[in-house]
Amino acid sequence: MRAVVVEELGGPEVLRLVEVAEPSPAPGEVTVEVAYAGINFADIKARSVGYRVSGFPFTPGLDASGRIRAVGEGVTGLRVGQEVAAFMKSGAYAEVVAVPAETVFPLPDGVSLRTAATLPTVVPTAHALLHEVGRIREGETVLVQGAAGGVGTVAGQLARLAGAGRVYGVVSRREKAEEALKYGYDEVFVGDGFPEDVRRATDGRGVDLALDPVGGETLRRTLDALAVFGRLVSFGNASGEAPWQAGPGELYTGARTVSGLSILNLAAENPRALRTLAERAFRPVAEGKVELPVTAEFPLSEAPEAHRLIETRTTTGKLLLRAAGV
Repeated sequence: MRAVVVEELGGPEVLRLVEVAEPSPAPGEVTVEVAYAGINFADIKARSVGYRVSGFPFTPGLDASGRIRAVGEGVTGLRVGQEVAAFMKSGAYAEVVAVPAETVFPLPDGVSLRTAATLPTVVPTAHALLHEVGRIREGETVLVQGAAGGVGTVAGQLARLAGAGRVYGVVSRREKAEEALKYGYDEVFVGDGFPEDVRRATDGRGVDLALDPVGGETLRRTLDALAVFGRLVSFGNASGEAPWQAGPGELYTGARTVSGLSILNLAAENPRALRTLAERAFRPVAEGKVELPVTAEFPLSEAPEAHRLIETRTTTGKLLLRAAGV
């Protein structure tokens, strides 16, 4: 079978499509014939700076959709030929993958394999940011950084479904603002001046809940956009800046709260919690209440081009790789 392999850190050119041995399921695992693999910013960081890479060679990719090819010893509730979405530590950029059964999810009725490849990381992340960690309440105002991205487009819709009073987004480019407005946002701000935009839009009050995947200086500015008793949830450091620390001086003012979420940590530390979260989060997608925009797809052989495109920071929605099981 074919897989995209990285043998050294570097630019997109280090992504090489090669022939490798097809995996067999170990006890507690299934193998999945991959239809589509999702591309995440974590894949870019793994390839370029070794984010969560334990050794070489490795195959990137956290989430995939496809059909179960084989079932390992001790696995129940899954069967050969079943259409599933799968979350894994790495390895999704391949024609066949071996995945722990605990993080393999049968597809709800009406969800296509193409849509399913966007589910494992994006939807549970957005749901947990708003509900489990952010604890959104009806009528509250919400601010989302990266509003036109995969998580951002879903978070806007889920915030609206949760009864948010107003939903604001932040993007890096004007054309991204137009895209984000399609997905639940009342207003979308462009660039670093968003704290002032938020204060203007909220009559000086600020927002109750803010979600930030950027980190660094953007996280600090997001904290400044909070209302009294506001909550900020950090879920990434896409900026690559040194982590910014909040102390009593920042938090006591306005009685603000900062918390965090990593879906990768949750999957590693408590896969059962991830399964419960995913089952809850997938429901609005199956019911047609949430749209998951796929803006581009590439064959496995064009993984380098897909990474180059994401690194331009011009993309919106979710990008996919198309594998053998389409």
